[in-house]
Amino acid sequence: MPHYHQESAMRIQNKPPHTPVFSPAWACAMTWAIAAPVWAQEMPASETVAAIKPMPPITTTKAPATSAPLHSGGAVHVQAPVHLTAGKSMVMPLSEKAVRISIANPDVADVMLVNPKEVYLLGKKTGTTNLFVWSAGGATSLRDVTVGVDTQALQSKLREWVPAAENLQVDSVADTLVLRGHVHDALKAQRIVHLAEAFSGGKKAINMMRIDGAQQVMLEVKVAEVSKTLLDELGVDINLTRSIGNTSVTLLSQLLTEGSTTITAARANGRTNVTLTAEMKKGLVKVLAEPTITAVNGQEGSFLAGGRIYIPVPQSSATGAATITLEEKEFGVGLKFLPTVLEDGLINLRVTPEVSELSQYGTTIKSLNGQSSLLPSITTRRASTTVQLRDGESFAIGGLIKSNVTESIKALPILGELPVLGALFRSNAFQKELSELLFVVTPRLVKASASPLALPTDSFKQPSRAEFFIEGQLEGRGQP
Repeated sequence: MPHYHQESAMRIQNKPPHTPVFSPAWACAMTWAIAAPVWAQEMPASETVAAIKPMPPITTTKAPATSAPLHSGGAVHVQAPVHLTAGKSMVMPLSEKAVRISIANPDVADVMLVNPKEVYLLGKKTGTTNLFVWSAGGATSLRDVTVGVDTQALQSKLREWVPAAENLQVDSVADTLVLRGHVHDALKAQRIVHLAEAFSGGKKAINMMRIDGAQQVMLEVKVAEVSKTLLDELGVDINLTRSIGNTSVTLLSQLLTEGSTTITAARANGRTNVTLTAEMKKGLVKVLAEPTITAVNGQEGSFLAGGRIYIPVPQSSATGAATITLEEKEFGVGLKFLPTVLEDGLINLRVTPEVSELSQYGTTIKSLNGQSSLLPSITTRRASTTVQLRDGESFAIGGLIKSNVTESIKALPILGELPVLGALFRSNAFQKELSELLFVVTPRLVKASASPLALPTDSFKQPSRAEFFIEGQLEGRGQP
């Protein structure tokens, strides 16, 4: 027993006579109070009284996206990924009690441990991150967390707005929407893409929808033109020579056009020649072309049946010297069109037909040194319009009528203006041109043909020697 305990006992035994005697209960209490600290110090570790161990506090940490959270050193178990919606939250149950959790990127998602068996997750913005959970038993689990757009709400809205779409599905990949399903025309697919982008706040939408309807348009065009030309010419050419003394007077009028039909009267002495010219021309031109061309929906198609000419164009070089370059020009029957397949087989068509030809007159130009050149010119008739037709319907572009009247008079001054005799001193030319052009356009949706296509050479059969040499036939009889 320690020393101070002995001193206390000696004081009790050597008490004065007048000191009151303590009761046995009080003595026991004092002995316990004095001996308890000593027993606590001298008690072996194996005989320590067991006490209730308190649970360590639950902590939540948020680590930067570039650093990996610390764990207890055991194996990390990868759990099923968690999918969140931006702006929405969820409560995820845990299989074991958790003591700590950590989210890699708190800007993408936020987490909070509600209790040791439940985790609260909130999606902040679209992206990916991961979540570490440490359990009380020392195990560590890892879950991938993906935050995307609310595809379920968007999918239900799109099915409400575009009920014709079949099996429409909306998925999200990072910050992009993916649209899948079946539609009957490209207009519905375009409409779904625009609605999805507007619903998601301008996020990009990838169109993976399948269009079941026909997406190729064949255009049948008929070009018909009739042109009439009328030319009337009448003129007189007079050559008179007279001598008065030693003076000779000659009257010469050259008012005729070359290549005209003439009647000439001349005296035997050759001093008087009178030539009468008269000509009438009539022309008729018929043009019929039927080009057919096929183009994919939304793509432009073009067609040209004609040729090209090269027109010299003077240009100045950097040194100031004049150079001649050739500019290419096309002429003939041409067609450009842009089809767009709309709903229920309706076709939006922008068509530009054109008919051009080389002019018979050309353009006369003079160079700097006085030389004249005749350059070819092109006469063009073109129409451009946008219409909406159904498969097999036709529309016509008419009213392209041209009427040109040309009148010219060549006369000798004063004499050509006389009432009756003036006809002998002038030449008249009258020309009239009439033409009318008509386009007939028929769009058709391209479909697969069950029968083989016919070729122009299918009906040709080579003639035999007897048919070619004796009968003069270029094709043989019968079927090829």
